[in-house]
Amino acid sequence: MTDAPPRPAHSPTIAVYPGSFDPITVGHLDILERAARLFDRVIVAIGQHPTKPGYFSIEERSDLIRSSAEHVTNFEVAAFSGLVVDFCRTRGARIIVRGLRAVSDFEPEFQMGLANRDLEPDVETVFLIPQPDRMFVSSSLVREIAGHGGHYERYVSPAVARAMAARMSKGRLA
Repeated sequence: MTDAPPRPAHSPTIAVYPGSFDPITVGHLDILERAARLFDRVIVAIGQHPTKPGYFSIEERSDLIRSSAEHVTNFEVAAFSGLVVDFCRTRGARIIVRGLRAVSDFEPEFQMGLANRDLEPDVETVFLIPQPDRMFVSSSLVREIAGHGGHYERYVSPAVARAMAARMSKGRLA
């Protein structure tokens, strides 16, 4: 174990909460709110996949995150590509926040956390658990329910629900 250099007392603790957020759900918001209580600054980092355009564009996701979490005062939204630890390094973040919904999330998240620690030992991964009534909610579930005409609105913020309804009214379900 290496000794990390002491941080000055005035240095803020910056955490990165990475994901696709396509779209942001009430489960994501729960994790963001919890992280915002724990850390001085939280960067919601939207990962850009090189071959998947996504349901919403990066710009749309950024806007939806900002409008969905406007009650949270200490966060920002940024897009990134590549390794999350590289993004952390460029932003001065020493914490990666990940949400764990169920036991099935644990193994891949644990592997990713170990790999990130190996790549950048000065960045720690912190796992947060959402409220029980939000543990099963995922972006893909929301898209699936919406695509079949189901009532998805309770799983997303009003801003996301409006954006999804507008997209579906134009016949774009995926």
